[in-house]
Amino acid sequence: MKCFASLLIAFAYLSAAQAQDVKRDIPYGNEQRQVLDVYSPPGAKNRPVVFWIHGGGWQVGDKTDVQEKPRAFVEKGFVLVSTNYRLLPAVDMATIVRDIARSIHWVHDHIGDYGGDPKRLLIMGHSAGAQLAALICTDDRYLKAEGLSLAIIKGCVPVDGDTFDVPAIIETAETRRRVHGQPQAKYGHREKFGNDPAKHRDFSAVTHISRDKGIPPFLILYVAEHPDTTAQAQRLAAALKGAGVPATAFGARETYHSKINADLGRPDDPATKALFAFVAAALKD
Repeated sequence: MKCFASLLIAFAYLSAAQAQDVKRDIPYGNEQRQVLDVYSPPGAKNRPVVFWIHGGGWQVGDKTDVQEKPRAFVEKGFVLVSTNYRLLPAVDMATIVRDIARSIHWVHDHIGDYGGDPKRLLIMGHSAGAQLAALICTDDRYLKAEGLSLAIIKGCVPVDGDTFDVPAIIETAETRRRVHGQPQAKYGHREKFGNDPAKHRDFSAVTHISRDKGIPPFLILYVAEHPDTTAQAQRLAAALKGAGVPATAFGARETYHSKINADLGRPDDPATKALFAFVAAALKD
């Protein structure tokens, strides 16, 4: 009986995989890591688009780190784009953000050829990808440099990020190490973001939030038992709400940093339920 059940599960996953059209390593620029993958339902036309940004501390990670997301989104009629970007220390943080903006520009111009609707775009990302998603959806200079605006984005879902307020996480982490007599990180957030307080503020999404800017609604997913991502999620949500931007912070319980990402897309996952409720509301506008 167990073998039969296992076969049914395997068949279900195989069927889900076959129900996707996948185009890999599509270039959006001339550099090796300026490539993206597109997952779409067969025969898709004018479907809403999820743009996914992987994590990895801005140093590692890959667009293939999508776990359940292609199946979950494609089954619900979405096109999913998962992008790569250049990494530290080969490039600096500003170059990484510009890569994200350039990738979004490609999506805006070409996703119609893959069944997507460029007017219904949602930006999401995990960990480092959460910082990049939140920043690109609040600091409109990067999209403006690509000839675009925040108006193309229907919603933003950063997942368990700890750098929406970079100065705050630097102070928190360094104080914790200092009071416990631990050595400071040799390549921590201070160094990654440029080792300049002005740059730390500039790469913080909270710095760029203001009224009447066209910032899209936010759903901020975070691990409820983690003090740093909890504080950062609540900080971001409060700043958005203070500027009149719809924002919800959802704390997932009995999980951890990598698991909240891996489980995203599972039908019984509470964060996934919150995600699809948010997406449905965001696409009504």
